[in-house]
Amino acid sequence: MSEHELTCGLEIHQQLDTKKLFCDCQTMLVEDEGSTLLRRLRPTQSELGEVDRAALVQAEKKLRFRYQAPRGSSCLVDADEEPPHNANADALDIVLTFAAMLDARPVDEVHFMRKLVIDGSNTTGFQRTAMIAMDGKLEVNGRKISVPTFCLEEDAARKVETKAGEITYRLDRLGIPLIEVATGPELHTPEEVKEAAQRLGSMMRATRRVKRGIGTIREDVNISIPGGARVEIKGVQELRLLPLYVEKEVERQRSLLRIRDILKERNVTRRDAEIKDFSELFASCPSKVIAGALKKGGRVLGAPLPGFAGVLRSHDTKLRLGAEMAQYARTKGVAGIFHADELPAYGIDQEYVDKLRELMVLGPQDAFVLCADEPRRAEAALRAAIARAYDALDGVPEETRDPLPDGASAYSRPLPGAARMYPETDVPPITIEAARMERIRTNLPELTDVRIARIASQYGIHQQQARQLVHDGWDDLFEEVAKSKELAGTAARTLLSTLPELERQGVDMSKLDEGALREVFAALSNGSFAKEAIPDVLALKAKGKSVEQAVKELGLSMMSSDEAAAIVAKVVKEREAFVREKGKGAVGPLMGVVMTELKGKLDGKAASELLRKEIDKLLSS
Repeated sequence: MSEHELTCGLEIHQQLDTKKLFCDCQTMLVEDEGSTLLRRLRPTQSELGEVDRAALVQAEKKLRFRYQAPRGSSCLVDADEEPPHNANADALDIVLTFAAMLDARPVDEVHFMRKLVIDGSNTTGFQRTAMIAMDGKLEVNGRKISVPTFCLEEDAARKVETKAGEITYRLDRLGIPLIEVATGPELHTPEEVKEAAQRLGSMMRATRRVKRGIGTIREDVNISIPGGARVEIKGVQELRLLPLYVEKEVERQRSLLRIRDILKERNVTRRDAEIKDFSELFASCPSKVIAGALKKGGRVLGAPLPGFAGVLRSHDTKLRLGAEMAQYARTKGVAGIFHADELPAYGIDQEYVDKLRELMVLGPQDAFVLCADEPRRAEAALRAAIARAYDALDGVPEETRDPLPDGASAYSRPLPGAARMYPETDVPPITIEAARMERIRTNLPELTDVRIARIASQYGIHQQQARQLVHDGWDDLFEEVAKSKELAGTAARTLLSTLPELERQGVDMSKLDEGALREVFAALSNGSFAKEAIPDVLALKAKGKSVEQAVKELGLSMMSSDEAAAIVAKVVKEREAFVREKGKGAVGPLMGVVMTELKGKLDGKAASELLRKEIDKLLSS
């Protein structure tokens, strides 16, 4: 994929490690549901009298929202029953610090705005956000990428359950401060998108004031190709999948452009939806979906799509307009649709397809679409699907899409416009004084590349190990436990190799947080067990055992030097002929045997010294 085929921009949202942005609640996720409240939200006009199109789409769903308000992690501010307090000063300093690291220009005065959001994730119906700095620069693969905006905003509530007509959110996450930073549309390959996200993430972590772990950082990627349109994939949480989302979106846009060209070649034009009721035709249809809908009093509605045959689903050319239509239909509350390119299937036999084509008077290039559900819902879903079909005449629609686990994405809502923003009247402006910026600029954190080089040099580990420790966010813990160069090597191997291997083996990593790892390294440093036993100790620690319990259960209590010497002497004596043949070259082959006999009760370095001495003693006799 050449740089002329793709244009991308990134938005990174990173939680800050402070109290909430507009109150004094702690910023931690909890299992407590707390008290509950119910709300319905509706869109409001911007200061120019316009209503945002994305908000209108959300409002049409007519959902009810249930909020869980756990004590200590939420308050009246989160419930929108009390005005917001003054913005958190620490959070503002963190954003200013990060902006200064990218040589950005801070604003003179911070003004918070309200960003209309009525999907229920904010009890107020809007998200508070403020521009903090502008015009930063980020180096990616030797190029300077613009970073035009640095914002401070509040995180949304956490979705915990979705059911028909109602979504339940928990307010523990609502109000956690976020830094939102956006690059310019200057990234041109999938790997460049990933590299930019990695560099921004590592620089944010360098402030030492951001939260860590799954869900604390989210990426939005804006993608377009020549002839296509800007599409935003919102809320990617796994950095490694970013290139895949970009690649699949490029493939999707290319297929939509091909569909556009086919429809134009066939002279397809927009026409009103001719929706009719075909319930009688399907009265005895064996399809479970259709039979279930009819049994509940639903109807089978359908409409022709002249000229659309072969573009709704095509295995050879990967054209899948039908999937796009189904995603639009689902926003109206139905489970899905049927279309001509996928039938006969799903219990709808060829006889039903033939009869339907006859009733609709369809030709070879014509298709149709069906929906079985409650009549009003089915009609709304069909109209949405048909509108999406005719939008294909223009190519790629601008929209926001949700990431799926396989790297694909699904339609969420239209791209929002300027009408979603209006001034926040409850939070006073904040002047950014010169003294504040001087204090921040004279105390900037160590930059990533400098930190990598220092860690490699200071602790005697490989540069690549140091780089991975920093990129994976283990550098702080590493420096805390690496009290000697020997222990540094062990710590690096444990964090970078042992932990991933335990995860691959199915070990529950949730209990192996930094506190647990500190405890294990402290015991290792105090001589409670040998470094060779670290994987076994960690595996038991993950099961809820203390280090002391793990050492006792594994029988790892360190043995005396006399006991160890006796075991080593026994190993050498039993292999006397081999030792006399190999001489000092027997040390390497016998180390594995010795460590097995010692059962992790002696450090490998000490065991090696004992083995050398015993071999020297035998050879000199």
